[in-house]
Amino acid sequence: MSKPVVAITRPKDRAKKACDIVEKLGGKAILAPTLDLKPVNSESLKDLVKRKDELDWIIFTSPTTIVSLNKFYPDFLKSLTCKLAVIGNKTGKLAEENGLKVDLVPEEFTAEGLIEEFKRRGITNKVIGIPRTVSARPILPEELEKLGNEVILAEAYKSLFPMDKDAVKELISKIENKEIDAITFTSPLTVENFFKIAEDEEKTAKLLSDNLLTVCIGPITAKVLQKYDITYIYPDTYTIPDMMELLFKKWRELNG
Repeated sequence: MSKPVVAITRPKDRAKKACDIVEKLGGKAILAPTLDLKPVNSESLKDLVKRKDELDWIIFTSPTTIVSLNKFYPDFLKSLTCKLAVIGNKTGKLAEENGLKVDLVPEEFTAEGLIEEFKRRGITNKVIGIPRTVSARPILPEELEKLGNEVILAEAYKSLFPMDKDAVKELISKIENKEIDAITFTSPLTVENFFKIAEDEEKTAKLLSDNLLTVCIGPITAKVLQKYDITYIYPDTYTIPDMMELLFKKWRELNG
């Protein structure tokens, strides 16, 4: 059986693990980021840092948040005294590597999963800090406020349109030439930006359904793929390793 060629659309600085897993599982990884991330020291982040002693909880939704805080405020994490919630094992692991105790990780690695956990625990009338990107979905702060909490939103990084559009165009060309066997998407923006660069959305979407195995990390990203009428699969646990394990399992089933 030939090696499957797997396209990775993650931001470049977060793609190494995904590429390594593909190689380890016997495939070849092609990196074409459809999203770039840039830490920013925004006014709202400055405000959050100033108000850290008011916080009852802080929520980290991605490793990039921790990277940004360490870049601009290297003493901030060490001085945190509030409780910490994270979405995802990778974010939790990085937090622990920075000396933090993680108090809450939802079973489902989504904003919805975290909201349900806050509801279950009856966490209300608290001050909750959420450093993240402004392009993130509004559901997390909105639902936490509905529970009676005060939410301090802070922009810790920007989600940017891919700086290397040529790499994505080259990927689309490879897809058209049947040189790619599978493609992975790890957030709604990785899908949206991919199709902004595609010259013929309908044609490209059909290729992803008919010629490729399209795998996404979970149901939130899947909703965007549905919008383009793309056939997809995603794992029961929304992590990069689980996504890749599912991809190779399905690949072997289809090509065994």
